[in-house]
Amino acid sequence: MTLEELFDIIESRAKNDPMKSWTAKLLAKGPEKCAEKFGEEAVEAIIEAIKDDKIKLVSEAADVLFHLLVMLKSRDVMLADVMNELEKRQGRSGLQEKISR
Repeated sequence: MTLEELFDIIESRAKNDPMKSWTAKLLAKGPEKCAEKFGEEAVEAIIEAIKDDKIKLVSEAADVLFHLLVMLKSRDVMLADVMNELEKRQGRSGLQEKISR
């Protein structure tokens, strides 16, 4: 599955009944809750990385990616816009990119 396919699934589930869809339920709680959930998942991934538990890190990383996309959807930010930003940065070192901000 690609990130684009996952984002498409999130967009379609956003239209579902919040009583029947985790995605719709989370989005119905608003962008702040979506951001909070993304942060929780990111912390959980950090913990598994520190513990060097690769199996749990893979699982938490999947949660991070999913909740990042839900958070983007909650603010009407398209994944394509994020991918375009990454494409603009391609070919520059991370150090050069950081200085340009």
